[in-house]
Amino acid sequence: MNQQDLKALIAARVHTPSRVAEQAQARRRRSTIVGTDKRLMLIAADHPARGALRVGGDPMAMANRMELLGRLQVALERPGVDGLVGTPDIIEDLQLLGALDDKIAIGSMNRGGLAGTSFEIDDRFTAYDASSILDGNLDGGKMLTRIDPDDPFTPSVLQSTADAVSALADRGLMAMVEPFICHRVDGRVRNDLTTEAVIRSITVASALGHTSAYTWLKLPVVDDMERVAASTSLPVVLLGGEASADDPETINRWKSALKPPNVLGMVVGRALLYPTDDDVASAVDRTVELL
Repeated sequence: MNQQDLKALIAARVHTPSRVAEQAQARRRRSTIVGTDKRLMLIAADHPARGALRVGGDPMAMANRMELLGRLQVALERPGVDGLVGTPDIIEDLQLLGALDDKIAIGSMNRGGLAGTSFEIDDRFTAYDASSILDGNLDGGKMLTRIDPDDPFTPSVLQSTADAVSALADRGLMAMVEPFICHRVDGRVRNDLTTEAVIRSITVASALGHTSAYTWLKLPVVDDMERVAASTSLPVVLLGGEASADDPETINRWKSALKPPNVLGMVVGRALLYPTDDDVASAVDRTVELL
């Protein structure tokens, strides 16, 4: 982000807010979700909306919005990057900056389960809904679906996800579901990343909604990904999590996890936007090579 871009962005929001909708309708969209390589590489940028700003040892790493937008622009310009997952504020900023033409744009829907709160599992849909995703000329919606056997909010989370999957499918839009079995440990929500727990979450998530025709799954990289991927016939993308994209062990795990035929790509955020060497372009390029 240079100062000219920043001033233009602020001026648009202050003086011509109608440009947000105009830019959305004018955005050039791709005809297919996957590219010519039949893979999908997306940058995740929806963490701040849940108050999740930490990267590594820095609890406020993602707090500077102009720096985040600049890093996103670098990532989106790299060859092989198909688009991003983001909340309305991020997507609209990038549209005003002209960074989303010919890219896939997936709207993040439920951001109400703020990180570290007592109501974290009650992950309400506070950002996009299916109608606004269609009206905003986006390509689909993403929802985090955490299943805590001991939390009474879990049934409402499942119902909300099912409703969103159905509503997106009715409009011919991708529904990207990110399921986890989770538990509270010392008062904090922790995802169960055992192979068996991930498989169980897949079997639940795959059946949400009145059709699975437009459903994709966003899954963590865990042990025995061949067995994990074999638990569903739905298309799968892998999430990067807080792993380091310049760690050879991480790269090898990602490479191995991409082998099953229904694993079609990756959705990675902090690991690419805030690599340990601060070289966003190289971190993205290394990950794209895996695809």
